[in-house]
Amino acid sequence: MGNILDIKNLTVEYTSTNNNKANIVRAVDNVSFSIEEGEIYALAGESGCGKSTMAKAITKLVPVKSGDIFYNGKSILSQSKEEKKEYPKQVQMVFQNPYSSLNPKMKIGDILQEPLDINTTYSAKAKRSLINEVLKDVGLNENVLDLYPHEFSGGQRQRIAIARALILNPSFLIADEPVSALDASIQAQIINLFKDLKRQRNLTILFISHDLNVIRYLADRIGVMYFGKLVEENDVLSIFNFPKHEYTKTLLSSAPILKI
Repeated sequence: MGNILDIKNLTVEYTSTNNNKANIVRAVDNVSFSIEEGEIYALAGESGCGKSTMAKAITKLVPVKSGDIFYNGKSILSQSKEEKKEYPKQVQMVFQNPYSSLNPKMKIGDILQEPLDINTTYSAKAKRSLINEVLKDVGLNENVLDLYPHEFSGGQRQRIAIARALILNPSFLIADEPVSALDASIQAQIINLFKDLKRQRNLTILFISHDLNVIRYLADRIGVMYFGKLVEENDVLSIFNFPKHEYTKTLLSSAPILKI
């Protein structure tokens, strides 16, 4: 299989103002890596290293200072009108906190139908069929459709958020710390759900996490970020057994790694 995503020398900067003085923060600094179709690629690193900014750049939620992002060989920074319309259908994101990523004033049925209303011309019957199908895939049923987000547990909310990300049948899914806000027992369920969804829906997944145990269990390859740079990249076994960069060694030694 070929690469579905290629990051080329990507730089993303933020500007903050302190005492009327503009300060530039380079959140992603000249980073390059590729993700093969069908794999789970993990970005690891502590908070503030640039992982989430990378995800936002890929989903076009933040502007890029320099470099490029190629999806299926085509730059997402110079897309045609039709490509701009299609790209969000192919690349979707699951956010960290299911409490804030779902509109509390909308019923679950409306939350799941909204992307279909915006992006498709399907009939009401076809939309309902797709909604029921994606609910089944994430371990829920149609009884949830008339309820509101506050009526669910954190794990159920995250399943709903995953269902919303999948409703347009994307090929590429970005999961940005999707289990860090959940209890440990629920984390395992959601992690296994991602593994199942990858197989069932032929997904490619960029999984962002600071939790090395989660990454070790889930990912095929790992990229380690440190102060905006990608300092090491390899398959899971090589990273955990033969880390090369000093920061990777520090990261691995800072938390106990469970045997799986």
